[in-house]
Amino acid sequence: MYTRLCRLLPALLLLPVVSTFGQDKTAVTVYNNDLAVVRQVRALELNRGIGRYAFDGVAAQIDPTSVHFKAKGVSVLEQNFDYDLVGVDALTRRFLGEWIDVHTEDETIRGTLLSSNDGIVLELEDGSVRWVDRGAVESVSFPRLAEGLDTRPTLRWLLDSERQGSVDAELSYLTSGMSWEASYVATVAKDDKTLDLAGWVQIDNRSGATYEDADLKLLAGDVHRAPQEHMRGGRPMASFEAADEAKGFQQEQFFEYHLYTLPRAVTLKDRQVKQIGLFESASTPVEKTYTYEAFRNADRVDVSLVFTNSEKAGLGMPLPGGKVRVMQAASDGSLQLVGEDRIDHTPRDEEIRLTVGKAFDIVCERKQTDSRSIGQAREQSYEVELRNRKEETVTITVVERFRGDWTVLEESKAGTKLDAGRYEWQVKVPADKEVIMTYKVRWNR
Repeated sequence: MYTRLCRLLPALLLLPVVSTFGQDKTAVTVYNNDLAVVRQVRALELNRGIGRYAFDGVAAQIDPTSVHFKAKGVSVLEQNFDYDLVGVDALTRRFLGEWIDVHTEDETIRGTLLSSNDGIVLELEDGSVRWVDRGAVESVSFPRLAEGLDTRPTLRWLLDSERQGSVDAELSYLTSGMSWEASYVATVAKDDKTLDLAGWVQIDNRSGATYEDADLKLLAGDVHRAPQEHMRGGRPMASFEAADEAKGFQQEQFFEYHLYTLPRAVTLKDRQVKQIGLFESASTPVEKTYTYEAFRNADRVDVSLVFTNSEKAGLGMPLPGGKVRVMQAASDGSLQLVGEDRIDHTPRDEEIRLTVGKAFDIVCERKQTDSRSIGQAREQSYEVELRNRKEETVTITVVERFRGDWTVLEESKAGTKLDAGRYEWQVKVPADKEVIMTYKVRWNR
């Protein structure tokens, strides 16, 4: 709020929040869609009967309605989540009507705080009112830490215990501010026939809490959630931590999703993006394809890489959705980016198609050569010219999209009907040659 923090604020931040818990174990499950489940087991020192207990260090973006507390022989009578944290704004709100000291470069002004909305307004000892521009404020001193303020988000309970002494208490809750995404690096061999695929995950923690030595799970899938009426807090900037050494996740099917478990503990710091290896690099056969779809792009040809996510082909792990960066080594051995694409969550044994760019040395053009009406139908003729300026023969897949009730009447090369709206031809074009194909289609009105 001011050009400098309050003079007493650093000292206030050092004051500990009294807690009767000692942290033992933390487990975090992170979802794709800004959600995490946090489970912590802590040793709780109990007194028999009714008492108040605090649990600090929880996520600032916790959903308080999701909190579940469990301890043998303990009943929860009341639960509160305190998120009014120590800060300049919080302190000035709490000290309205009380004496504070405002320090400028030239003087210290003592008075009763009347307002802090637009600068600081003080009532002085002689009854006069003084306004201090916020730009002139060096610091502000408060007489004490205001009651009800915490240095960290804190859960507080009123518990009724049948037991005396140390008890393991389990706390679990949902929090927003956490998500993860997979990314992949695919390195294509010089002959374009094999591909090495390495997978990584990026975990973005903006939840407002750090999870030390946590057991980590990642859930891949689209989990439906009820609409949120109100969300607190913003999205602070996050730092990036260098990638961990790839150790690999263990994967299992869970409900209608897939769960990836890291077989070692990991620390997830607040406001940090952490990168961890998803699996060791795997090699798989790949096919480079050329596709011409005039209804999408009238004069360019898409280049794609196609492979199967199967164990037989060298993969076989269900792959979470994410970005794939495709690289290939140049003549000097340096890796160069040849394209990017995204994949959806892909089960094993399914085909993956990566569209990486447009062909430079292949040009296609389509033109309409005839059009006429015959009764309630309309016939149109087309010519497609395919020019290959490469030094090797290529096969180009020509795809057309038709609407309504249609029939291909004539074609210079036999094609295949893919579905109710698409038809394709496989056209082989020799090196540095041109091929012209024609077809006629009828639409019934």
